Amino acid sequence: MPDLLDAIQKRRSIRKYQKHEVPKELVEAVLAAAGWAPSAHNAQPWRFIILADSSVKRKLALAMVGAWAADMAYDSVTIDEQKRAAKFERFANAPVLILACLTMEGMQKFSDKKRQKCERDLAMQSLGAAIENLLLTAHIKGLGACWFCAPSFCKDKVKKVLKIPAEIEPQALVALGYPAESPPIPAKKTLGECCFLNTWGNKLV
Repeated sequence: MPDLLDAIQKRRSIRKYQKHEVPKELVEAVLAAAGWAPSAHNAQPWRFIILADSSVKRKLALAMVGAWAADMAYDSVTIDEQKRAAKFERFANAPVLILACLTMEGMQKFSDKKRQKCERDLAMQSLGAAIENLLLTAHIKGLGACWFCAPSFCKDKVKKVLKIPAEIEPQALVALGYPAESPPIPAKKTLGECCFLNTWGNKLV
C-alpha cells in the first residue's frame, strides 16, 4: 500500500472509466474515509448521496447539462449538441457518482450576518477536507475519481431531481470508477510562488 505522500503526488483527476462496476464495499470505504476528516466543532457538516442507478444518473446529467447550456447563454455562448453530449456522457456513464452536500446542522447559530458567514466558511472548509479524504482513499484503493463543481451552478435543478430538502445544499459531484486513462502530471506552483514567511510578499524560498 502506498504511503500518504506517494498517494498525494500520484493521485490524478480521472474522467474516463472502465465499464466494470465498483464493488459496494469500495464505495463504502471511500465514504467512511471522508467521514474521518476534521470538521469545525466536529459538526461533520457533510451529507453524501450515492448514485449508482443509471436512470437516476442520466436524469441528473440531463438536468445539469441543460442548466449549463442556459448559463452559458447569458454570456452569448452557444453550446452545440456535440458539447452537450460530451458533458452528458461524462456524468451519465460514470460507474458511480457521489454528490457531496453541505448542511449547517451542528454548526453554531449567530444572529449577525458576519458570524453566520464565518460559520458557513467553516462548514465549507470541512466539506472540502472530507472530499479530499474520499479522493485519496479512492486512489489508494485502485479507483479513479474526479471532483466536479457543476452542482454549485445549478443547485435547484440538482435538488429537484434528487429530492433534496431545502436546508441541504448540493456542492460537488465526485465521479468514481476504475481508471481508463493515465493523465500526465499537472503543472504545480512552487513553494516560492505560493508560500510566504511571516508577512505577505516575503517568499518562503
